[in-house]
Amino acid sequence: MIEVVHFTDPGCPWAYSASPFLTALHWRYGEGLRWRHVMIGLAEEGQQYVDRGDTPVRQARSYRSFRARGMPFATQPRDRITGTSPACRALVAIRMHQPDRLFAAFRALQFGWFTTSLLMDDPAAIRVALARVEGLDVEAAVGAIDARDLRAAYEADRAEARSASGTPTEAQGKAATTDGPVRYTARSLLFGTSDGRRLEAGGFQPLEAYDVCVMNLDPTLPRRGVPDDVTEILRAFPDGVTTREVASVLASDNAGPDDAAAEDLLIEAAATGRARREPLGDDALWSPA
Repeated sequence: MIEVVHFTDPGCPWAYSASPFLTALHWRYGEGLRWRHVMIGLAEEGQQYVDRGDTPVRQARSYRSFRARGMPFATQPRDRITGTSPACRALVAIRMHQPDRLFAAFRALQFGWFTTSLLMDDPAAIRVALARVEGLDVEAAVGAIDARDLRAAYEADRAEARSASGTPTEAQGKAATTDGPVRYTARSLLFGTSDGRRLEAGGFQPLEAYDVCVMNLDPTLPRRGVPDDVTEILRAFPDGVTTREVASVLASDNAGPDDAAAEDLLIEAAATGRARREPLGDDALWSPA
């Protein structure tokens, strides 16, 4: 068992663009990896981004530039720039009370951020984004975001995320100091073992970097290969996966993802009633039928 500390934020397009790598890690190592998701809290208020020169138009254009990395994006400008703190606090509440639904909720908020124009620091918009998560008590999660114990847990996350001074992440130039302390950027993965060994893959890294970390820490960990049938991937991720995520799982070692080939397989699965396609941004979310 390897523990993975995942520093992230649902409002970071870099973290969102790395989703195919996490999906591939989940596929390859499954329960051999024990995940702990730590919310960075990139911006308490949208004004922090505005002060750095961000605008709704500039943000929408940046989303278009991220499309080449494979995840679905929409480019309808928002009415205003939003902060990430309320969504992060909702996720901390879910981690406290429904941890089995945390990762699905995290992805739902990412989809809200990058494939809709919802104002994602508005509790009403957070409710809309989380409504897609089966079995989640949305009202409890959103209703807790201002609770005192929740605030304390969120601030603990923020402090842990801002402890990157002197780490390999900082040495590699993958840390940031946008609000003072040296912090881990989204997404950063820290891999550790029970005997205290640790490897860092800070900031945006390729899948191969994560795979090397895992195998160096425990070369005996079972590693699942490329599936024979695309529906095996859909059954492993019942909350849905994007075309690029499927392509990343299907890619053999040292081969890049082939989105067109993956989509062809998914289209065939949908045509034969084995898959369901939901439009998402400029792409789709695929799930088992």
